[in-house]
This record gives sequence, C-alpha cells and structure tokens, in this order.
Amino acid sequence: FGLSCFSGLSGLSPPSAPAFHRESGLGKSTLINSLFLTDLYSPEYPGPSHRIKKTVQVEQSKVLIKEGGVQLLLTIVDTPGFGDAVDNSNCWQPVIDHIDSKFEDYLNAESRVNRRQMPDSRVHCCLYFIAPSGHGLKPLDIEFMKRLHEKVNIIPLIAKADTLTPEECQQFKKQIMREIQEHKIKIYEFPETDDEEESKLVKKIKDRLPLAVVGSNTIIEVNGKRVRGRQYPWGVAEVENGEHCDFTILRNMLIRTHMQDLKDVTNNVHYENYRSRKLAAVTYNGVDNNKNKGQLTK
Repeated sequence: FGLSCFSGLSGLSPPSAPAFHRESGLGKSTLINSLFLTDLYSPEYPGPSHRIKKTVQVEQSKVLIKEGGVQLLLTIVDTPGFGDAVDNSNCWQPVIDHIDSKFEDYLNAESRVNRRQMPDSRVHCCLYFIAPSGHGLKPLDIEFMKRLHEKVNIIPLIAKADTLTPEECQQFKKQIMREIQEHKIKIYEFPETDDEEESKLVKKIKDRLPLAVVGSNTIIEVNGKRVRGRQYPWGVAEVENGEHCDFTILRNMLIRTHMQDLKDVTNNVHYENYRSRKLAAVTYNGVDNNKNKGQLTK
C-alpha cells in the first residue's frame, strides 16, 4: 500500500501492494517501518528523506517480512511529494500512470498462452495521508482522491495524529468524513458480513475513519514496559496503544483481517473496470478507438 502492495507467499495468494500518498514530511517512511515492526529502509536503501530532499518520482521496493510464522512479500510504492510544488497541476498523474501500468502488466500476463506464473504487482491499497491541520481537506486532497478512487482502494489517514488533542482529532475526523461524503469520494468499502464478531470489528473500524496514526521507531520504557512511541514533556504517545491512536487497527486490517478483501476488490472491481475499458477501446482489427476520438468524445 503510499501505502504499495502486499503479497502473500508460502501458500497465500499472489503479491499485493499498498501505496502511500501525500506531501513530503508527513511521516510515510516512519509509518512503514512502524507498521511492520522492522526497519524496512536500510543503510543500503534509506528512506526518501535521506536520499533526496524531496520525493520526486514513484519508487518501488520489495521487502520480505514474517507475520505469524508466514512470509509476506511487501511491495512499497513511495510517491511524489504532493503539494510541495508551487504548481500542483496534474501532480497525481505519475501515480495514475503507475497504477495503470501494473494493470496493463497483469492484462498482458492474462493474455499469454502459459498463465501458470502470473506475478501480481497491482496496487491493492492506497493509504492517503491527510495533514493534521484541523481545517479539513485541502482542494488538492479532494482532487487527488477523486482522480484515484475508481482505480484503487483508498484508506484515508490522519498523519502525525499526536499533534492533535483527542477532542481536536475527533472533530477533525468528523469534518473529513463529512467532506468525503459531500464530494462523493469513494473510499474503501468494508465488506458486509453475517458474522457478529466480524460485524462488530467492521463497525469499530468504520467509526474510527479516517484512521489517526502515529509512527515511531524509538523504543521507550513506560511503567516497566518497552513500547514504541514518542516522548513529549507531558508524556509518551504510544504507537500501539488504542487510546492514543488507530495504528493497531490499521496494521491488523492490512495484514490480518482485510488483506484478502482488498485484493479481491482490486481484482473484481478496479482491475475489471480497467480491463473492460481497455478492451472496449480496441476494435476487432486491433485499432485503438481512442486514437481517433476527440477529447470531448472520450
């Protein structure tokens, strides 16, 4: 997921990816490291802020991690620093092009005679970071999500949530969800279920959207326990404490409870829409109809 795809090995389904999107400086790299309880960015492959001053292109890297004794291949798609430029026109295009290119790769693999080995590098989830301003969504946030919501599962996150008081965070969440509905932005729809326990879990996650997250790679001792967190004069913001942020909800959702559904929705909805549009644009003799159409007729 930018979150950008997760992949499952050892008997699990093919690779999947989360993508992480938002302007530089909102803690994307820190959250990635915190989510998987390891330093995915190594001295050989440091985080974007250590390589260049700004993330200026879509970059992809793969890391093998273990979760509950099962190996998972995590594909991280890191994205440009949206909102960092003076002119942000079409700043979402590199992301759209990347998602479409992965759909195209999969479509080409499906068309081969031998389809036994079909690597799945499609982006299965987009973690969209919202700056903790307390003032709702920026026009760029709205436009970016609307450009992507037909192509990928979007999960909105409030970045660096420890900069907000609990009351401010709750009000900010309500405001963001209200604006998402007003602008008809389609975020990831959690599946309906008849199972009472699963239904409670889904309701809990929905009630917490957008998820407020805090990332940290620092181990701090609190009441004799070693925890990941951030030290402040007033106390410690614990990454894995549900009363402090929604980090644990996000991690469990991505890796344990909803990974397969994210992959299913990607395959059955977003990819099928891409595939249908692509095939509809090609006539019986292989000519792309879009090349002969004017801008208004596309």
